[in-house]
Amino acid sequence: MADPWTYAGPVAQLRPNSGIVTLVDESTFAISASAGDISSRWPPQGLFVRDTRILSRFEILVNGSRTEPLAAVTDDPFSSTFVSRCLPPHGRADSTLMVFRSRYVGQGMREDITIRNFGDEPSFCSVELFVGADFADLFAVKEGRDRDGAHDDPVSGTVTCDIKGGANGGTDRTSSGLGTPTMTFSYRRGGVTRGVEVRFNGPVKLDHDLATFEMIVPPRGEWSTCVEVAPVIDGISIDPRYRCGQPVERAEPAERLALWRRQVPQVETDHPGLKNVVARSAEDLGALRIFDPDYPKRMVVAAGAPWFMTVFGRDSLLTAWMALLVDPDLALGVLQTLARFQGNEVDPRHDEQPGRILHEMRFGDAASLSLGGGSIYYGSADATPLFVMLLGELRRWGVAGELVDELLPNAERAIEWIEQFGDADGDGYVEYHRATDRGLTNQGWKDSWDGIRYADGRVAEAPIALCEVQAYTYGAFLARAHFAVEVGDTATHERFRAKAANLKAAFNRDFWLEDKGWFAVGLDADKRPIDSLTSNIGHCLWTGIVDEDKAGQVAAKLVSPEMFSGWGVRTLAANNGGYNPISYHCGSVWPHDTAIVAAGLARYGFDGAAQQLILALLDAAVAQGGRLPELFSGLDRGELSVPVGYPTSCSPQAWSAASPLLCLRTLLRLDPWIPQGKTWLCPNLPEGIGHLKVEGIPLAGARVTIEVGDEVPGGVSITGLPPEIEVIHEPRHPATAV
Repeated sequence: MADPWTYAGPVAQLRPNSGIVTLVDESTFAISASAGDISSRWPPQGLFVRDTRILSRFEILVNGSRTEPLAAVTDDPFSSTFVSRCLPPHGRADSTLMVFRSRYVGQGMREDITIRNFGDEPSFCSVELFVGADFADLFAVKEGRDRDGAHDDPVSGTVTCDIKGGANGGTDRTSSGLGTPTMTFSYRRGGVTRGVEVRFNGPVKLDHDLATFEMIVPPRGEWSTCVEVAPVIDGISIDPRYRCGQPVERAEPAERLALWRRQVPQVETDHPGLKNVVARSAEDLGALRIFDPDYPKRMVVAAGAPWFMTVFGRDSLLTAWMALLVDPDLALGVLQTLARFQGNEVDPRHDEQPGRILHEMRFGDAASLSLGGGSIYYGSADATPLFVMLLGELRRWGVAGELVDELLPNAERAIEWIEQFGDADGDGYVEYHRATDRGLTNQGWKDSWDGIRYADGRVAEAPIALCEVQAYTYGAFLARAHFAVEVGDTATHERFRAKAANLKAAFNRDFWLEDKGWFAVGLDADKRPIDSLTSNIGHCLWTGIVDEDKAGQVAAKLVSPEMFSGWGVRTLAANNGGYNPISYHCGSVWPHDTAIVAAGLARYGFDGAAQQLILALLDAAVAQGGRLPELFSGLDRGELSVPVGYPTSCSPQAWSAASPLLCLRTLLRLDPWIPQGKTWLCPNLPEGIGHLKVEGIPLAGARVTIEVGDEVPGGVSITGLPPEIEVIHEPRHPATAV
């Protein structure tokens, strides 16, 4: 079976203007053409539940012909109305028949189909709905491996179709008391069984993969029906969240999104794009939230739609950090969920080790494709220190104190993993090396097989100690030291403060390339520097591990022409070997990466450089309809007036959606430390932003409003903060945490 992470064939292309519509609700998503049809044509389409495609075909013909798409109106992430018209009668320019398809996804799908007749005489209509299911796994669809029909042979499995309550051979028996007409597709491969029920309302003729409705639509009148699609998992039919005959406003996804929208802070500014980009970011984060079935109130964030609607440790942790300005409860849910599945044993199949935070979780039959062959894969070098860092940052924001306390034992186990398994050779650095050939070769955020290179283009081989992983570990040690301070444990505080200081000193000695003026992206198996110029070093500024006497050179390199494309920071410098502007990790631009680099530059006082990156990201978002995709090309802005997309980029994608929120916090220079009774606030707005107001920031158990501008007394005001919190109107020094 092919490994989804090393597949090298053709891949799906989901371009914003490709006519493809994606709807998402937690682990359910639908990809269709602009008229609403789902087909086996390329790029890939389907209705997916828990990483399995339960509908591979859902196409409508009216009077024997496809309809002509007019509009696809998407008001929220999980529903859309597709508007099309029937072909005009022969010899006429206009059609009098329009088709409206209102689709709602969530634990399955509901579709309301309406035909309106704008003519002056009755119109006969035959509506044929072709339905198919292949139960292909997510990665097979994404990579095109589903197109060879392998999902209907004795080796890979068999698909059968059973019809109940409708009619075979075109004889309508739906009014004979036989119950809801249902078309059931079933799939079996070994001990794995999956299924889908397609339920119809009203008179319908069913025959294998075809449902036929026949009616006469009155003049100036309409005809409607409703179809439900319900997944069947291990023999149990699961009702979709949206049921025929029930108000859609009362469905759980609609209520959750409405609540999220009410709680999101509001932004007012004179910058033409900033407000819309931030609003788009908050909306996308609301769409990407998923909820633990065992803890329905506990929300986490999926990595991205449509291909990664599942929990990723690193992605969820960084996204939650960047989204603290919107909702700290998201960070809490992420931490609680990752703690629940924290590693307990040494299991090479899944790269599991005691205390390790997972890399990826998968659901359903597709779990057999998760790395290592199980539903959870732990092969990440950075998720574990990021877990401790985020828990420390959540404490600094002064929210959910008791719940944070409950997670301290998990932080302790994470620290133990860092010290024992992460630093397996005892040299003081966290390295990675996969336990089996099924795992990820590279286990940092640039986890493609060729993501870590030397300056001459050679691909580095594990074990590798990445620079940003050491930076995150530094942050984790400091967070652990601060936890000790709060309970009066002086010995533990001094121990981890010393560990952080020693790591910082060693890092600045061993990773620094004096002749180049930047830090190595990592140390290889022989402890030699991997000397390429990469964006990773900006993450080191973000956590504060960089000595101040080196920060200026690092900052200059990050905004040099070789690194800065005009839209963002390239992952690999354009003058390094292996650079490819349309590669995944070797020259492309990732918005979350650029946002973190900007935050790091601002931390060390390079506000001009930080603002340059932030404004570039805003321009990139505006050029792409207000939304930042997972990544885009590293081609120079001087060559083309818009960012060039990457074929399989997720959109929306979690940490890209959260990137403008981190940029907003960077512009405000907001750095709370509520347990210490203080908050740093020293906004520094670039030219082009004369006024900025953010209303409803959740901080210290309150809702805070910050306003910046020449018309504001003193240039900045903050209201709603508890009076016992001191506001320090200066930027926090990079070494303040120590």
